[in-house]
Amino acid sequence: MAEHLCPGEGRTALDIGSGDGGLARHLHHELGYRTTGIDCSATAVTLAAAQDTGPGPTWQCLDITADDLAALPDAAYTLITCRLVYRWMDDKPGFLSRINRLLAPGGTFWVVTEIAGRRTSTDPALLGLGISPPDAELLTASWSVVRTADLDVLRCYALRP
Repeated sequence: MAEHLCPGEGRTALDIGSGDGGLARHLHHELGYRTTGIDCSATAVTLAAAQDTGPGPTWQCLDITADDLAALPDAAYTLITCRLVYRWMDDKPGFLSRINRLLAPGGTFWVVTEIAGRRTSTDPALLGLGISPPDAELLTASWSVVRTADLDVLRCYALRP
């Protein structure tokens, strides 16, 4: 991640599907972004916020696919992260359109997702977790800069307009 992202220096970051908040806290405390973590689960947002012992990311319960984006604290984000979430988006073109509206000029969309066919498991439920080649092509098609890094069954994408 550090190879593909510049220091935050107080610029805005949005972590989509923040879960327990680990990535949002890393962006905020380690990389220096002013981070907002969102999740559609109120339980996840409560869990993430409960782990803060001092000033940290802003937490918000918000469904990125359906809720009003004006409810976010910033109109645009220098960095938008999406870790292990893209695969679950039913309307991937609609999701990517929303990302494009939120990403500041020159910003980065950082996606971490499992790639289909990389697991050695025989469990059909686990084999279906990765994105297909057409989903990967859809993810990368509209960006002028696409950088990737592979981590076992995962692929990280640094996407820029």
